[in-house]
Amino acid sequence: MINSREPTPVFPGLRGFYERMIPVSWLLVRLGVGWNLAYHGYGKILRGMTAQTKALDITVPYLSTINLPLSYVLTFVEGLGGLCIMLGLFTRFFAAANAIEMAFLTFVVYWGNGFGWLGKGYEYTLMWGIMCLAIALRGGGPLSLDRLLGKEL
Repeated sequence: MINSREPTPVFPGLRGFYERMIPVSWLLVRLGVGWNLAYHGYGKILRGMTAQTKALDITVPYLSTINLPLSYVLTFVEGLGGLCIMLGLFTRFFAAANAIEMAFLTFVVYWGNGFGWLGKGYEYTLMWGIMCLAIALRGGGPLSLDRLLGKEL
């Protein structure tokens, strides 16, 4: 059985501070995840799409039905998606898209290398995929453009 009661702070005077910070904490999570994704999307633009596809060592670099290089999709999902996650705009959509991308990278691209990121393993993509999934499940939260607009994807 899950205990739904919040724990009592050891220092009761902190209760008010903690309660006021709950909305801010979700904003911090979105900013951290979104910044990381946007930075990687921007890096893909700087390196160029061909270099990015080669760096991933993906044997089928095109999405077959629309003949679109995978690197363009990754750049869009990470770059624009990261910015939107930071802003809390279309949050669930872009977080879910990034979670799917990270699942692909984890299980198709990096799985065979083992866990450790320093050995080109899946540690990093698995962590960011789980974070994106959590954001997709929760949405933008109280301090988001989605909330301000009153709509979300």
